[in-house]
Parts: sequence; C-alpha cells; structure tokens
Amino acid sequence: MSIEKLEEEVEKLQDQMEELEDKCDTLDICQEDGGCKKCDQFKKMEAINLEIEELEAKIEELTAADEIED
Repeated sequence: MSIEKLEEEVEKLQDQMEELEDKCDTLDICQEDGGCKKCDQFKKMEAINLEIEELEAKIEELTAADEIED
C-alpha cells in the first residue's frame, strides 16, 4: 500500500473518531463514574486509535525506507 493511501486511511479513521467523540459527549453513560469502561462507543474509539497507530507506524517505515533508497 502506498504512503498516500495509508495517509488517506488515517484521515478517514480520524474523521470516524471525531464523530464518535461528538456522539460520546451526549451519551448518558458518559455521565456515570467509570462509564467509559462500559461504553461501546469508547471501545470503538480505542480500536480506531490502535488502527491509526498501526497505520502511522507503517507510514513511518515506508518513509524511512524511501529515504534510505534516495
């Protein structure tokens, strides 16, 4: 996968994250102590964060490999 495609994927995931964060702020469960541990939206946000981190690591690897080749 090219760096550009990976960056596009990261942007899409960041947009999804923003939507979830906006929605999360309005949920009743978010007002409870420890609500995040029970919240499905929060679990989705954690999964998206992990995916973003993995994609950014791949981008770094590809960028480093391109710099070595040049």
